[in-house]
Amino acid sequence: MSSDTGSTTTPPIQTIVLDVDGTLLDSRSHLSERNVNVLKAALAQGVQIILATGKTRVSTQHIIDQIGITTPGIYLQGVGIYGADGAIIHQQTLDPNIARQVITFAEDRGFTTVAYSGRSIYTRVLNDDARILSDKYHEPVPEAVGPLQNRLGEISINKLIAIRLGDARRTTALRWQLNIQLDGRANLVQALPDMLEFLPKGASKGAALRVLLRDLSINPANVMAIGDGDNDLEMIQLVGTGVAMGNATQKLKDAAVYVTASHDEDGVAQAVEHFIPALKPQPTAPAASNTPEPGQ
Repeated sequence: MSSDTGSTTTPPIQTIVLDVDGTLLDSRSHLSERNVNVLKAALAQGVQIILATGKTRVSTQHIIDQIGITTPGIYLQGVGIYGADGAIIHQQTLDPNIARQVITFAEDRGFTTVAYSGRSIYTRVLNDDARILSDKYHEPVPEAVGPLQNRLGEISINKLIAIRLGDARRTTALRWQLNIQLDGRANLVQALPDMLEFLPKGASKGAALRVLLRDLSINPANVMAIGDGDNDLEMIQLVGTGVAMGNATQKLKDAAVYVTASHDEDGVAQAVEHFIPALKPQPTAPAASNTPEPGQ
């Protein structure tokens, strides 16, 4: 859809749902001052803000604190919904047999597998592939526990990630292979080119958002959702105002009602100002000139 779509034809925005990486955060994983200020202004107008991310909740605590978010949020690609106090409200776990199959198949092909379990992250060996989660994405440092297959009876796994940094081609091939093997028994998400995520069947950000909006008695027509990846597609299709970032995938842009600027250009702030008229910057009057008029 065109980025020229106007806000006059959209229902009033009462809730904003935000993806984090590639959307709210810039390419350096920083939260800009402009995004913070605009979202704070939205909160002051009574608009609720919901984070919807593949990350753990603990990795977004600094965002929650900076903006002042008090609404529950969606984490782990929709596998977990956490309350404003950080307590788990809804969660799903991966079948241990599926987890074993994924871990074995991926590791046999040179991938590092990482298991998310509540607030903890586990991996066989803390190598560069696993460290990227904490170094770049501010996740908790994965705990090296040896073969993950040996821990499946002790921990509940919310999701798995298979990582092979810099090898998008083999990651896509792994997705194709395991998608056939699992035959719909798990949901596969490739939000980043060299990372493949495995979620419980039916889990997604869109599904979790549907549950959360129902719990909060929020009409989807009055919601704006902003994202950049194909994993945000269900989410922006569910709500009244679906927005794609300028750096979003073409598939997401095609489904959106509005395409905003990129995450390095404060696209979130621009979209919020566009659809909530009260937050649009007011033009400043030109300063009075002290230069005398001719003839004075």
